[in-house]
Amino acid sequence: MRIADLPDIALNYRIDGPEDGPTVVFANSLGTDYRLWDKLLPLLPQNLRFIRYDKRGHGLSECPNPPYTMGALVSDLEKLLDFLNVRDAVLVGCSIGGLIAQGIAVKRLDQIRAIVLSNTGAKIGTVEMWDDRIAAVAKGGIEALAEPTMERWFSKDFRATPELTAWRAMLTRTPAEGYMGCSSAISGTDFYTTTASLSLPTLGIAGSEDGSTPPDLVRETVDLVKGSRFELIRGAGHLPMVENPERYAEVLTAFLSDIGHI
Repeated sequence: MRIADLPDIALNYRIDGPEDGPTVVFANSLGTDYRLWDKLLPLLPQNLRFIRYDKRGHGLSECPNPPYTMGALVSDLEKLLDFLNVRDAVLVGCSIGGLIAQGIAVKRLDQIRAIVLSNTGAKIGTVEMWDDRIAAVAKGGIEALAEPTMERWFSKDFRATPELTAWRAMLTRTPAEGYMGCSSAISGTDFYTTTASLSLPTLGIAGSEDGSTPPDLVRETVDLVKGSRFELIRGAGHLPMVENPERYAEVLTAFLSDIGHI
């Protein structure tokens, strides 16, 4: 456990791999912590330096009172990367992590040289949908959303495995304030115009069974960036790095190789 005591926020982070290796940063999804990437990292080239962190309101990071803004979430990561003196990294963002990736790519091309937009969109859901989820959590805790969330996150086959219990527990143990705060940030975000202005190398990854950010949304978002590429992982849901880490690693490694980051 490492804590970065940053202006306005304390963030939990972890670094794996050689200090002088090309850096890959991972930003996780709503309702998960940096263990989201545990299965994936051993399958990636081991000359890489991996940085993972818990965004505000998640994992072991500080949990301010909601609501949060996407600007605050982007700024948190920007400050963390400055704290760690990170430059020219590839940022892999899943779901809300993909929104953070789009936001920081517009601001800090010195920090980020390429992005991977995994199971995300330039805009995710509607204000009304997020308002309903925030109200449900305020009334009944995250437990009230657990079952429908598992159905959106994972394929039918994966939901029949014992591993589902761990992911359900990770979701329900997320601080309610953190979940509601990040939900507010997603609700207020529309990056269609700014993402269309990006020109850095971009890979989109979608899961064919994703009930949160369907493949068409991911493809539409990635297509905003000229020269981008898109990969569909069949049989996986919203978290393909969990359901099919081998295929996810193949897709990500090929992209890193093609842009000269290995």
